[in-house]
Amino acid sequence: MAVGEAELLDHVAAEWRRGRGGAIVTANVDIVRAATRDPALADLVTRSEIVVADGMPVVWASRLAGAAVPCRITGASLVHSLAMRAAGENRSVYLLGGEPGVPEDAARVLAGRCPGLRVAGTCSPPFGFERTPDGMREVVEGVVAAAPDLVLVGLGFPKQERVIEALRAELPDAWYLGCGAGIPMAAGRFSRAPGPVQRVGAEWLYRLALEPRRLARRYLRDDAPFAVALLAGALRVRLTSRRRA
Repeated sequence: MAVGEAELLDHVAAEWRRGRGGAIVTANVDIVRAATRDPALADLVTRSEIVVADGMPVVWASRLAGAAVPCRITGASLVHSLAMRAAGENRSVYLLGGEPGVPEDAARVLAGRCPGLRVAGTCSPPFGFERTPDGMREVVEGVVAAAPDLVLVGLGFPKQERVIEALRAELPDAWYLGCGAGIPMAAGRFSRAPGPVQRVGAEWLYRLALEPRRLARRYLRDDAPFAVALLAGALRVRLTSRRRA
């Protein structure tokens, strides 16, 4: 569904009232690249109720191709706006992901900014937990026991989406957000780029400057060439449709 952030929040709130859950994928260039190369990952994305464009190249490519993507909606932004809406709806939130102490710090920040928000629990799962049935079961059982209405899952793609699928099977009435680095951002471990930098699509450069060792290979070797190819492909689609018109 092509929606803005306010419409997305209204939809989630309405579904809570109906007793229906769902999942949100924040598709940045890295996720789109992975999904275009692996049909199983593409299916994983399309099984979510809402997919938003988290990355200006994705927005630009969609518009070039003639698709109606109204705006960029980031996981970092949705962490705060969904928590605020959850507070207003008397709902609870669970934070899953981040190094030890990070989800707890993020929970305190969100509770301070969102009066009335109920924090159902937090979890910083051990590295590689998803590789064993016992590890996955322990994490899933912890979330299910807390029975939250909103689960923020910051484990990176596709791990977070796979964990969300396991959780949905046990807790179908909750809403889930795969938010990547949204939890450590909320905890204040690092900040987002200034507004003007975000609007021109250069937030990746800001992140790269903050974490060059972790992000250089992903951003420069993998994502940047793919983004150029994505935009070129979208332009070809646009030109072809014009010639046929």
